[in-house]
Order: sequence, then structure tokens, then C-alpha cells
Amino acid sequence: MVKQMSTPPVCNYEGSDYQSSFWDWGGRAYEDAVERVALKRLLPPGGHLLLELGAGAGRNTPRYQGFERVALVDYSRTQLEQAQARLGRDRGYLYVAADIYHLPFAPAVFDAATMIRTLHHMADAPLALRQVGQCLQPGAAFILEFASKQNLKAILRYWLKRQSWSPFSREPVEFTELNFDFHPAAVRGWLAAAGFQVERQLTVSHYRIDFLKHTLPLRLLVWMDSLAQLTGDWWQLTPSVFVRSRAGGSIAAAPGAFFRCPACGQGLPEEANDLVCSSCGRVWNYNGGIYDFRFNHGD
Repeated sequence: MVKQMSTPPVCNYEGSDYQSSFWDWGGRAYEDAVERVALKRLLPPGGHLLLELGAGAGRNTPRYQGFERVALVDYSRTQLEQAQARLGRDRGYLYVAADIYHLPFAPAVFDAATMIRTLHHMADAPLALRQVGQCLQPGAAFILEFASKQNLKAILRYWLKRQSWSPFSREPVEFTELNFDFHPAAVRGWLAAAGFQVERQLTVSHYRIDFLKHTLPLRLLVWMDSLAQLTGDWWQLTPSVFVRSRAGGSIAAAPGAFFRCPACGQGLPEEANDLVCSSCGRVWNYNGGIYDFRFNHGD
């Protein structure tokens, strides 16, 4: 009998053609290119093990080539299958279907992490960020992207009384089910509460306007945005904001344990088969090169 753990609502892309419909054929070449610029500026030059949260079909994964291994995490198994088809089942990639509110990793195993275009689906963003912090080594870099409610378009609409919610208030706004915009100051506060220290901010997608995207050459738009990104530590008025922070704490990784049971916290080894928790008896499935920690597959 398969049992599901209790969790806040999760946005599930199972069966979605998001990669092809939104990125490959959705006219998002500008957004993809400026995000690549931001990641290059914020990422460490390399490392041992990077945690990619909300990896989807692996759009950003090739940008982490400086790391020996990348753990791709997504709630949707089919998204991970698409990533696996793109990237292969090389030892350098680890595919994990998991709930971000119950991450299945032992403490302090990663020396870097990214979460790009994912936080905006979090009904409990502070809890998600605390979970991330527990997986990172002290001093690990965490690159977070979030959708900002305090952007110029929202400010103008608010002043013209074309929207009811204020872009200046700290609470999230859910503009459609499980799609949230956040205030930059609120996100910085949640990061601090989760033990992170903010180092740098970049504002991204300054020119996310259809007229400009269809009129100006892509290279020019990307160059203009790359310059404007550098103002991110002064103000955040774009729809997308990137933040690099450092994990705090002093917890060292426990020898022998890579995973942990997301239900009870017991350490689990990395083995290419179903993982059985010796403490609570739950069974976590391994099939087709993908670990599945969303459900207990025990009786």
C-alpha cells in the first residue's frame, strides 16, 4: 500500500510538456539567456556536489559543469525522466523525485545549491528554505531566484488602481493557484531566518516586454540586461530577482549517510535499489535510475 506524507500543497508538473511548450517553443530565448548570465555571475567556479532544486527537465543543469556531481530534484517524475533523456544516466547526475518540504538528504552533504523558477510555487516558502539550509555544508553557496511582487509593472498597475494588492506589502500574493510573487525584503528575511547570509543580488529580465523582444536583436537585449543586473544590490524592481547567499551553521556531514528518510530522519546510503529505513520501516523506491522519496512504497 502506497502512503503519502503530510505536506503543504505541491505544484506538480507530472505529465507536463513545460520544457518544450514554455522554453523550447514559447518565445523565452531572452529570459533563458539573461538567466544564464546571472547564474554565471553568481555560481562558484566549481565544487563536489550541487543540489538543483526544481530541476524540471534539466534546462539549467549543463550550466553546472564545474561540479563533479549534480543532484536533480523535482516533485515530478516525468520531468526527471525528460531530464534523464537529455542528460543521460551518467555518474555525474543523480535523479531524485522528492517533496521540497521533506527533502531526503542527510545534513550538510552539498557544497552548493540552486533553486531557479521554483520558489514561486511554494505555499510555505520559509519552510522550503529551512529544508534547503539543512542539506548544505557551512559556507555553501545557495543561488535562489524568485518572482518579485515589487516590480515596475505591478507598481504602475497599483498606482493606476488596476490591481487591488499592494506591491509594497511584505505578504506573498497568489495570482493563480500555487503561483506566488514575493516581496524582496520578505525573501531576505526568510533566508536570514533559515541561517543564510545574503551576499549579492541581481535583478533580471528588465526588458520582459513582448514589443522589445520582437523588435530588438536578442544579443542587444541580453547585453542591456546584463548591465542592468548589476543594480540588484541597490534596488529590486524587476519580475525576477537572483540572490546568492551562504549557508551558516556548523554541522558536519555524517559519514556513510547520503540520503535520509524524509519521514523520520534516519540516515540512508546511496544504493541503486529500493531503500528501506531501518528505523520506521518505510520503503523508498528506486526505478529507472530515479529515486522516489514522495511516497512510502512499503506495505
